[in-house]
Amino acid sequence: MFSNETYVKRRQKLVQNMHSNGILLFLTNKENPINFEHNTYSFRQDSTFLYYFGIKAAGICGVIDLDTDETILFGNEASIDDIVWTGRLETLQEKAIKSGVFKVLPSKELANYFEKAIQQQRSIHYLPPYQGYNKILLTELTQQPLAALQPSVPFIKAVVQQRAIKEEQEIQEIEKALATTVEMHKLAMLVTKPGMKEYEIINVMRHYAEDQGCTFAYPPIVTKHGEILHNLHSHHTVATGDMILNDAGCETEKGYASDLTRTYPVDKTFTSVQRDIYTIVRQAIQSSSSILSPQTKFREVHLHSVTTLMAGLKNLGIVKGNVEDAVQSNAFTLFFQCGTGHMMGLDVHDMEDLGEQYVGYTEDETKDTKTFGWKSLRLAKQLAVGNVLTVEPGLYFIPTLIDMWAAERKLSEFINYDKLAQFKNFGGIRIEDNYVITPDGYRTLGPKLIQSLEEIEDFRSAHLS
Repeated sequence: MFSNETYVKRRQKLVQNMHSNGILLFLTNKENPINFEHNTYSFRQDSTFLYYFGIKAAGICGVIDLDTDETILFGNEASIDDIVWTGRLETLQEKAIKSGVFKVLPSKELANYFEKAIQQQRSIHYLPPYQGYNKILLTELTQQPLAALQPSVPFIKAVVQQRAIKEEQEIQEIEKALATTVEMHKLAMLVTKPGMKEYEIINVMRHYAEDQGCTFAYPPIVTKHGEILHNLHSHHTVATGDMILNDAGCETEKGYASDLTRTYPVDKTFTSVQRDIYTIVRQAIQSSSSILSPQTKFREVHLHSVTTLMAGLKNLGIVKGNVEDAVQSNAFTLFFQCGTGHMMGLDVHDMEDLGEQYVGYTEDETKDTKTFGWKSLRLAKQLAVGNVLTVEPGLYFIPTLIDMWAAERKLSEFINYDKLAQFKNFGGIRIEDNYVITPDGYRTLGPKLIQSLEEIEDFRSAHLS
């Protein structure tokens, strides 16, 4: 946990930003069973609760009364049965004090508290629930059916406004995660050789991360099929001529994430074709990240990225015609189907549970939820000092998608399908780094992870016999 002063100040600022009356309800996560009740997945606390309270205990609730500024935690202390199995651990009361909360009530009091609030016709503000247990709990506390639950938009906006601007201590935690992640990626490059399984590379990274007191921030994507955007199948055997796309990040003990991607050859060097495509993607991350600033909308960063990608593909003869027109027609979505980046912090996709419309967009911007490619743009709004985000352009040659477009001759004025056929089984390349927005632009976070063709080839050649 950070200092109790941190959590007190965060809650005070939230109350000031709410401009509303009523009660703020903070739900925590429960331990979820894998196959029976007492065999559970690893527990991960709700990130908003972590931000405002810092407590990792499962199944408790926090309340802030906006009218009296009283903060209460509802939860149960360990019973003798609990102590028999787990030993005597830090009490909830002790955790509450570390969070600057001095009123703790048993969980059984929670229903009575909200029954009284409903009788008094007080507003109950809550965030969108994503665990089934909390959806059921909300129906009980608010006395509404599931279909009638309406998360509080003012509460969502106030949380996003606050969490989007990272404190210096948060940035230090993110860079701590990045320090471990950089070494994870270097180890992956170091051990990869023909004949290995993809999961063997993952296991090397997992071992290192856990030795540093970290866990994976998300299931890593380590694959020779980089054209599959979220390829979690790690059973393939890597071979000469393959590339490995490694999208992996870790999470610190306080819950802060990192998110890096590198693509490297299984051999000591890239092939000439791999070098050509890699160069285009690297140009895209360099050019698009260079315009990061508090004056820039991320939508422009995305457009800058895809324009660079399309210009590079035109140089290879895969794209033809006017590049700007090709971008406007969305021809780039044949090669780049996702957004160029996302917010990052306590979640690797920061605050995604609160809704992309609130996190990545502003009131005067509407997220396109239907257009192929654009519907995956998580971040579009103007950046602000203290935002932490990723930039991660890529080129993905997806055989099924190529066949579909080619059969329709879709946007054939911009796509040279005869030339593209030569790249149909190429795979995919992504490069990703993490950044913080500063008053005069941006800063790349964490220790530098090798990125250029020469750096990667030198590193691979120096360690492969």
